Order: sequence, then structure tokens, then C-alpha cells
Amino acid sequence: MNAHVTVASSEAVLSPSDGSTAYMTGFENSFATEAVAGALPIMRNSPQKAPQGLYAEQLSGSAFTAPRHTNKRTWFYRMRPSVKHGRGFRQVDHGLIRTAPCRDESDLPIAQMRWHPVPIPSEPCTFLSGLRTICTGGDVYMQAGMASHVYVANRSMGDDYFYNCDGEMLLVPQDNSIRVFTECGIIDATPGEIVVVPKGMKFKVDLPNGPARGYVCENYGSYLTLPERGPIGANCLANPRDFLTPVAAYEDKETPCRLFVKALGKLYVTDLPQSPLDVVAWHGNFAPVKYDLRRFSPVGSILFDHPDPSIYTVLTSASDTPGTANVDFVIFPERWIVMENSFRPPWYHMNVMSEFMGLIYGVYDAKPGGFVPGGMSLHNALVAHGPDAEAFEKASNKPLHPEKLSGTMAFMFETRFPLSPTAYASSLDLMDGAYPDCWDTIDRKFAPA
Repeated sequence: MNAHVTVASSEAVLSPSDGSTAYMTGFENSFATEAVAGALPIMRNSPQKAPQGLYAEQLSGSAFTAPRHTNKRTWFYRMRPSVKHGRGFRQVDHGLIRTAPCRDESDLPIAQMRWHPVPIPSEPCTFLSGLRTICTGGDVYMQAGMASHVYVANRSMGDDYFYNCDGEMLLVPQDNSIRVFTECGIIDATPGEIVVVPKGMKFKVDLPNGPARGYVCENYGSYLTLPERGPIGANCLANPRDFLTPVAAYEDKETPCRLFVKALGKLYVTDLPQSPLDVVAWHGNFAPVKYDLRRFSPVGSILFDHPDPSIYTVLTSASDTPGTANVDFVIFPERWIVMENSFRPPWYHMNVMSEFMGLIYGVYDAKPGGFVPGGMSLHNALVAHGPDAEAFEKASNKPLHPEKLSGTMAFMFETRFPLSPTAYASSLDLMDGAYPDCWDTIDRKFAPA
């Protein structure tokens, strides 16, 4: 039998009109869902005999004794326990995937860096085999830092499955949609949406509409959560009700497959006689989630000055230094700009944090000439950057009528750690060597009175 079955026990379910996927709403909620009626035990987590011949298994995302507000765990009720998946592993080539610390691959001097979009290869590649690491920072052994990747894929993963011991994965589709089938259920995501897959959760990525490209933030540190709003108050930015978690779905497939695991930067594989996505019911708060970035409710200046980009933070991973993130996921969405007598694009800047940027669609207002969808840039800690010469001249002289930036979505992975480009990312055919030239025509304008 080869089937996907989706039935939800929760009342908070969104079912699209095409019937493809269904979701439960809310962020970091405790959910309960079953794909077959009666599969979820009542009152106890681990009954002497789980319903319908299933096995009870807990996936812990935190230490058992973590404070309640940070405690992460989900109970699965599955056809076979994961101990059936945990043997026979052999190390395999990790391709172009790299993990921090990874500091010796590139000898590039410090500089502003930009990359053209990575083309989707003609040879067969899946989400996993098509992962290419652009830069890394921190240390996975210390559970701190991150890696920025791109994925390019022209094949669904099919009978290949994957889980990551090193960090949670934030997927940012840029070109075409993806379907992420996890132990908790199915998530469909298109450009403009994101998917967060927890550390340790098995999944595969299918391509329902053909070849696809996107970005990935692999977060080694504390889990991504919603930022504090401070004086903004109780509303706006990313609202919890707009996050979607899949209802239970299982894959009943008794045919050979492969399970890949990434652990401490190494890639392993084992052969299985059946699909590991056999969870018929589950409950808990350690689950994948998707979010439509167009539902972000931006706030901003309504009189003068350009506010800090931190007001566009969607998700944050805290560090041990308050207010200084392990990773921030920041977006630059559609928004009105109305500031009076102010330079409206992002200002010239030297940041103690490192900024990795990507463009999902549209035009980024500070780099209208060379930053294209699918492209990337890296401005490491205290490397100066800002608007190109064209953007500066235009913004310095244009009439300051209210204007709306439409049809645009850029993002930034911002981290306290310096980011080291990989050898792959440093290759001449990938890097935009002309990027620093965009500031060449900035002239001296000083004219003392």
C-alpha cells in the first residue's frame, strides 16, 4: 500500500479548497491530531498497548527538565519505532554541504560579497543532493551559530528521507513550490512562504510543480521563536495565528528506501525496508510550521528617519547575550514609505552583526541594479555596506511623496557570528566580482559654507 491519509482531530483546521493539505493554526501551541480515528491515546502518553497496534515514541526537542515555556516534545504513535531506523548507518560523501566550524576553505579578503543565482543543474538532483552551503559561522559542537545554504532541485526525493541532528532548518522557497512531507504531516510552500523543520524530525521534499530553488538557514542554536515586541505592544509583526502546523498524515509504504542523517557535519545513510514517515497520530509542541511572509504586519516611521531593520524581524534565535541574536530572520516586505525630509532606503552601515541577504522576488530598494531574485549577498561583521550610487542619488533628490514598495520580498539571516564563505561560494564563476563597483561613482560632495 502506498497512501497518504489526512484526518485531523483538532477543530482549528484550515483545509484548502483543493484538498491538498490541512493545517492547525498557532505558533508553539500544543497540538493533537490523528490521521485515523482512535489512533491517539486518551489521558496517557504511553499506554500499556497503544491503540491500533501502534508504538508510542517521544521526540524530545529540549532536556526533560527545561522550563515549561521552553520545553519541547512531541509524542508519536507510529507503525514502527525509530529504533528500527537507527542502525546500519554508513558515512557517505556530504557533497557541497558544510558545517561550522568551517574556516579554512576560503582565503578571500574581507569585502562586500554578492553572488548570482545558483542555476538549477541539468543532472538529476534532489533537495538533499542539491544543497550547497554558502557560508557558516559558530560551532555546531557548541550548539551555537548557523549556516546559509541554497537548494537547487529537479527531482523529488521519492524514496529518500532525511533528518538533521545539527540544527533546525528554515526553508525559504524562491523559485517554484515544494511539498515537505514530515513525520507530523504535509506542508506545501510557495515563494513568499517559509517552512521550519525541527531538529531531529524526519522529512522529505517533493517537487509538485517541477524544478525548484530556495534558501536554507540551518540554525545550530536555540530554537527560532517570535521576537519580543517591546513598546510595539501586543499586535503587528508576525502574529501567532498566521502560523500553520500540519495535521497528521502517514506514508504506509512497505518498499525499500534510504534514510540520510546529518550529524556533526557528516552525512550518513542507512537502508530501510519501509518508509519512516509512518506516524498515524501525534500530540505535542515540537512540530514543523509554515508561515506566509505576506501576512507580516510591518510597522515603521510615520514622520522622519529610517527605522532599524530589526522592526522587520519575523523569527529570532536568542544567544546568551540579551538582544544579540544567534540568528534573526528578517524580511523586507511590501510597505508604505512616508518619512519627511529623510533618506528613505537603508543607510550606509557598519554592523557588528553579520548579514546574509537573499531576494525572493521583486526589486530590493537599496540595490535596484544588480541584486536579482535568487541572488545573495554577505556583509560580514563591521564590513561597510549600503545603497549603491544609483539608489543614493535617486533617494537624495526625489520628491518625498508617500510611496508604496510593491511586489518585493527580500530577507536577511543576521547573526552575531562572523560567516565564512565556503570554497564553493568563493568560486569565481559563482561570485559577482563586480559587486563593489556599485559604489565607485559615489563622489565627494562636501561643500563647507
